[in-house]
Amino acid sequence: MPSIVQERPKVSAYEIATANFQRAADVVGLDDQWRTLIRRPFREMKVEVPLHMEDGTLRTFTGYRIQHNGARGPFKGGIRFSPLVDADEVRALAEMMTYKTALVNVPFGGGKGGINVDPRELTTKELEQLTRRYISRIHLILGPNRDVPAPDLGSNAQVMAWIVDQYGRQHGHSPAVVTGKPLALGGSPGREAATGRGVMICALEGAKDLGMEIKDLRVAVQGFGNVGMWAAKLLNEQGAKVVAVSDVSGGLFNGDGLDIEDICTYKDAQDHHTIEGYSAPGAERVSHADFMGVDCNVLIPAAIESAINEDNVDSVKAKLIVEGANLPVTPEADRRLNERGVLVLPDLLANAGGVTVSYFEWSQNFQQYRWEEDDVNSRLETIMLRAYRAVRDRAQHYNVTMREGAFVVAVERVVEVEKLRGKL
Repeated sequence: MPSIVQERPKVSAYEIATANFQRAADVVGLDDQWRTLIRRPFREMKVEVPLHMEDGTLRTFTGYRIQHNGARGPFKGGIRFSPLVDADEVRALAEMMTYKTALVNVPFGGGKGGINVDPRELTTKELEQLTRRYISRIHLILGPNRDVPAPDLGSNAQVMAWIVDQYGRQHGHSPAVVTGKPLALGGSPGREAATGRGVMICALEGAKDLGMEIKDLRVAVQGFGNVGMWAAKLLNEQGAKVVAVSDVSGGLFNGDGLDIEDICTYKDAQDHHTIEGYSAPGAERVSHADFMGVDCNVLIPAAIESAINEDNVDSVKAKLIVEGANLPVTPEADRRLNERGVLVLPDLLANAGGVTVSYFEWSQNFQQYRWEEDDVNSRLETIMLRAYRAVRDRAQHYNVTMREGAFVVAVERVVEVEKLRGKL
């Protein structure tokens, strides 16, 4: 599972989401009525989930499912298990999914869910029971044409398999109710690597716009979970040099390049599934506090919100930042990076590969036909490049940043559909 970070971000996800939206809304002159209509969630559900622990005790966990906007299609968004989950975080991430699905133009709205729990403290049996009880409390608002969850921080394909089974007990077998499933249950080839692949595609496009050659890219990846690991692997395969990676246990740096495959093999073999204890010639340990300042020209924050903030932004050496995580740069840090001429490719665009291939998986489930992985990857690249160019065009048209350009594209598409439906 992706690493769970215990420290609460310096700036909340909701504060970052609000600032990013308002900047774009100002660019297009969106009036107050539309700002209110778009930003307020359609539905918020909070549930208490009791769980009998294997030691005989009874604990209760708080869970959420927030459906932000469904004008463009079923609500879509992950379910995360983290001790930092609260209503504001889930609300912000649900809103971001509305814009992300609109930006890549897949027929979904935005939603998000989560449980306030550290899954590392649960046994496999406890995690399964917690997942099933949570779904039993929210199943009435889920469905292939209503709300389609996916994996997120702290959850994975196995969790999605439990959801398919639990939902199916009450509604009949419905594999399209979630995406990110195991292949044997209707998952899509390429889904596991999809978000990292989208990050890779955007990184290469951004580098091209900056006049940087692939062979000259020195990449640092903060957050070596699923997204960061695949981004590192794929960029390495393209000829870029990955000089630094980090996870919850700390970071590694080698100016001559790290052996990513060796690090992945080591991590997979450990019970703790981290890079803690890894050693290789030339590899130096880097603290969390110093990681953002490592010597690189491409930085990929792929962990949690607010990772690049006013405390560490001035140490960043990269000329290109590709947001693999959701909301990883605070508004103040974003402002400083823009002033320095750093190209920041926002999360709405850069990490949209996952939801794009989720759309492919959902489509395959309805067709009851599995696509070949090469076809999935080719279609993903087409959509990511189309979205990148749309964002770049909007940014150039309004003379704004790529983040503002991405929000402008997304908000315009949501407003268009809301108008067609006759909301105002």
